[in-house]
Amino acid sequence: MTETPNQKVMVPPHAKSGAADQPIIVGLDIGTTKIAVIAGRKNEFGKLEILGFGKANSNGVKHGQVLNIDETIKAIRTALDNCFASNPNLNIREVYVGIAGHHIKSLQTRGDIVRQSTENEISQKEIDQLIADQYKTYIPAGDQIIDVIPQEFTVDNFQNIPNPIGYGGVKVGANFHIITGDKNAIRNINRSVEKSGLHTKDLVLQPLASSSAVMAQEDLEAGVAIVDIGGGTTDLAVFYEGILKHTAVIPFAGENITNDIKTGLGVLKTQAEQMKVQFGSALANETKSNAYITIPGMRGMPAKEISVKNLAGIVQARMSEILDFVTYHLKQVGLDNRSLNGGVVLTGGGSQLRHLIQLTEYVTGLPARIGYPNEHLAAGHIEELAKPTYSTCIGLILKGFDDYEHNRKQFETEYRKVDVPETLKQEAVAVEADMPEEEVAVREVEKVARQRKSLNNFWGKFKDGIIDLFKEEEDRKL
Repeated sequence: MTETPNQKVMVPPHAKSGAADQPIIVGLDIGTTKIAVIAGRKNEFGKLEILGFGKANSNGVKHGQVLNIDETIKAIRTALDNCFASNPNLNIREVYVGIAGHHIKSLQTRGDIVRQSTENEISQKEIDQLIADQYKTYIPAGDQIIDVIPQEFTVDNFQNIPNPIGYGGVKVGANFHIITGDKNAIRNINRSVEKSGLHTKDLVLQPLASSSAVMAQEDLEAGVAIVDIGGGTTDLAVFYEGILKHTAVIPFAGENITNDIKTGLGVLKTQAEQMKVQFGSALANETKSNAYITIPGMRGMPAKEISVKNLAGIVQARMSEILDFVTYHLKQVGLDNRSLNGGVVLTGGGSQLRHLIQLTEYVTGLPARIGYPNEHLAAGHIEELAKPTYSTCIGLILKGFDDYEHNRKQFETEYRKVDVPETLKQEAVAVEADMPEEEVAVREVEKVARQRKSLNNFWGKFKDGIIDLFKEEEDRKL
């Protein structure tokens, strides 16, 4: 399915029974070449139903960073208008936003806490406290912590524990992968989103969002490198034995290939982009030496003949450079071709180049495949959304649902812990004993009615409570 960026895309709202209790999560992918807004909700089978979709050309972003805020705001609003046109019933207030750019850095840290109440099992609250402590880690001035991701945990002398909740012990600790970014770059993203009339629910590193969209649990365990080739950056996330081992942002991607074609073949940028998409190949040897592309001449100039083999040679040179960076990062973390049994998963718009899988396998020495986000999508979605181009945006929605499930479980656990003090119970029994039978019966009916009302309002209270809680957390972080 092809369309112009401003074309209205009609998306049927798949609001079915069984999904009504699920929230609508919105992902906003602010890319170098496009800005996409997708709204989705999980159905009763755990699949993502797309309720709205819009996109627009991106003009204010270079290499993954927002430089021109006004242009970015216009593009976000255009994408939002297209999304609302696809489903006028949508009410979008909060969005999960992807972040990338060469300013992104990562570091490894270690954290431990000595437990106060060792007679109880380790709880989620203690793990959350351990993670919160890592936000106090020293980082260079001008940087800001975007995310803290726990790797393997330890409880006393036991190591490599994936999830310590329910364990008993005195000391619990973990290794952490901390992702940082430039404060100004983060501020520009937040300002662009807020001036578009939205609120940033969370900033998510783009390779992590893409990973959740194209990966299954078996990929995590086998070990896999996710390579998201976008317009301005190539994002890398490496997983091994179910743990995130490394993230990196490589400042070369599809736009660099387009610029190389423009300069090398002496054509316009729009012509270079069109040639890359329609005729580009990542292996020059796989193209015909006698095939040519005719480019119309400008202002009465004669038409230009472009060799398809020369075009492929330019594409291969730049793609080989990007894959050399990937290989370098894999060696940096000690995960060579003997460790990652899941190989390389290519996603993003740049992954659709012909013969890219073969070039990737040749350069990295690992098996490769294209990662599509359709595994998580419910039946009946727009065909275009199953393309690797939208992996990041689909992944942002999935990240939102992960947060929702985590917060709901935590809330339910705390809700169950609330007990009425024994003294109040005794007072209530004493008062009830002095009442006439008719009044006691009336009170019982009122009590049942209150319980039903409480159940009906449960999710509304839960949502408001969680929003307030996380607003306070965000204020503390800022």
